[in-house]
Amino acid sequence: MFEPALETGTKQAARGVPESLHAWMRLCAALMLSAIGGVGMWSVIVALPAVQAEFGVARSAASLPYTMTMICFGFGGILMGRLSDRFGIRVPVVGGAISLGVGYVVASQATSLWQFILAQGLLVGVAGSATFAPLIADTSLWFTRHRGMAVSIIASGSYLAGTVWPPVVQHFIQSEGWRRTYLGIAVFCVASMLPLAQALRRRAPLTDTVSPMSRTATPSAQPLGMSPAALQAVLILAGLSCCVAMSMPQVHIVAYSGDLGHGAARGAEMLSLMLGFGVVSRLASGWICDRIGGRRTLLLGSSLQALALALFLPFNGLASLYIVSALFGLSQGGIVPAYAVIVREFFPPAEAGVRVGTVIMATVFGMALGGWMSGVIFDLTGSYQTAFVNGILWNLLNVGIAVALLRRRGRPLEHAHS
Repeated sequence: MFEPALETGTKQAARGVPESLHAWMRLCAALMLSAIGGVGMWSVIVALPAVQAEFGVARSAASLPYTMTMICFGFGGILMGRLSDRFGIRVPVVGGAISLGVGYVVASQATSLWQFILAQGLLVGVAGSATFAPLIADTSLWFTRHRGMAVSIIASGSYLAGTVWPPVVQHFIQSEGWRRTYLGIAVFCVASMLPLAQALRRRAPLTDTVSPMSRTATPSAQPLGMSPAALQAVLILAGLSCCVAMSMPQVHIVAYSGDLGHGAARGAEMLSLMLGFGVVSRLASGWICDRIGGRRTLLLGSSLQALALALFLPFNGLASLYIVSALFGLSQGGIVPAYAVIVREFFPPAEAGVRVGTVIMATVFGMALGGWMSGVIFDLTGSYQTAFVNGILWNLLNVGIAVALLRRRGRPLEHAHS
């Protein structure tokens, strides 16, 4: 196993080995980078009414910048992950910070909706992706015994961004207008992210110590008795299915609350409650994952999410919806980090960036697909009940995949090499 992990204090920090003081310090920097870089997913939502009013377009057209941002965020995670695998994490983070600043400047000067869409997607969306999947993959390379907890902490950055950025952006849009707000975001992102990126300048020790021969070692040739491509495809399907289910309450809870007569403001509070308990769930699941492994954590989280999703069907009172929303947040936070842990358990460290990025892309697409499907089902039926059932069915597919992965025999690479 990893004997250097037994070193302590200054000697570990100097060498930059797994579980060292330096590893925890860079985790803190990475969390701040993730929370700052995640602004792109939330600012476009808050700015939607102002952008719609300025360009004089329908609500559906004004929603396109968000859709483009998420699509580019998903594909960007693969691109940035590949750059991270080849050059280290600092390269995509620095490039992402600069591109994020340029994207917000260009978006602030847009004279048409399509210019705004392109700036949001191709610049802001791709740039922001550098601070999610690649950072998760890089963090997994710096930890062994506490990998689950570390990955869960960094994965909470997106939830932290969703908690902090919307009220800040809304305040400045109301007082300064959306264009000046976007300029301010550009300046803040570049000024804060570039110094933080310097904390990530060291290459991950697990990639530095991997020999060319071990990159193609036999344990990785048949992970869990499958080809690497087959296992990657299974994880992509799992990521897609769990997030189609996850998107139903997250995307539509505000509208659902309004339809039930509770009001949109109550729905927004329920969404905030979900995200808040989602952070708690991610941290708790990290602790659990370090003890039972990625596959069991995936099965546990997916099963609990299916149960919480089913509770939305019989309970639609105001108090009960608050409770169910909290339970849903507590159930689903650990699912996405579990994929990163599974990738690190059964794929070589040198492939972590691109493989984690690919699975994260599937989860992002699942959120986009699930949100759209639920809207279509509502338009066809006039009710969200069928949409909840649709989400439950996708969730059961994810549970089935988790069971199938758990039933397959295979030892994590680290154990195989020990």
